[in-house]
Amino acid sequence: MPSWQAQFVKLIVQLQIRRRNWGDDEFALARRARRVFGAPGFYQRWQSYKVDVAPCGESQPPGEWIIPRDPREGVILYLHGGGYVSCSAATHRPITASLARLSRLRVLAADYRLAPEFRFPAAIDDMMKAYQWLIEQGHPASKIALVGDSAGGGAVLALMIQARDRGISLPACGVCFSAWTDLAVTGESIRTNDRRDAMFRTENIAAFARAYLGDKSSRDPHGSPLYADLRGLPPVLLQVGSTELLLDDSRRAHEKIQNAGGISKLEVYDGLFHGWQMTDNIVPEARASLFSTAEFVREYLPVA
Repeated sequence: MPSWQAQFVKLIVQLQIRRRNWGDDEFALARRARRVFGAPGFYQRWQSYKVDVAPCGESQPPGEWIIPRDPREGVILYLHGGGYVSCSAATHRPITASLARLSRLRVLAADYRLAPEFRFPAAIDDMMKAYQWLIEQGHPASKIALVGDSAGGGAVLALMIQARDRGISLPACGVCFSAWTDLAVTGESIRTNDRRDAMFRTENIAAFARAYLGDKSSRDPHGSPLYADLRGLPPVLLQVGSTELLLDDSRRAHEKIQNAGGISKLEVYDGLFHGWQMTDNIVPEARASLFSTAEFVREYLPVA
């Protein structure tokens, strides 16, 4: 049973965000997403205690650094969600700042080009550039963890797959919050959770996929990692709410990684809404989720 705080926030999310039609075209969909997704400015500032926030310099990938007090060796590369059409490093600061405090790792929150102005594979190309830049700056891949939510959660897997296929050193581990792994929209939960998901309706998922993919295949493994060969990936933690449309995106990815001989841990939170990690210090399950993430990352990025 979700906490009363989670139930209260879930009701607000339902009233403010959920609808069947997000706009008459892809640009209208993106405009609405950019209005309603992500943390407002006052909440970004409130959640940024005990960390330093610094925009990336001109020679660095777009985004921002979140630096905790007394940081230890290692970096989290954070890939934000927003359906590939919205949000930014700043809108996800409630998550990145919490991860920095709990893990004591520097967090590079990457910005990337958004659809429909910049369609697939622009986003994953930008994320790969950020990852390679970290390695080029002397951060060993074995000391880098990838973390992302929603579209960014799917991109965590897609980036690992692309790095493996291109012979680039793989990160130590990956964490995926409510990962969007199947842009072909074939999961059973897309339909069975239509009335239970607090944020989305069934037809929304395909609409966001079209805005991002354009005329590209919805089963391209760099856009839909569920259709990739998932052998040889680093350990992965997947977290998802039991009432989310994307529940089966995580379940199936977890099963496929395990069947390929990999390490995958799946945590299903009862009744939690999409992106609940954003509500740390409000919803107890958000702190539990982020604490579990920090523990998982520490397991694979041990202190020297």
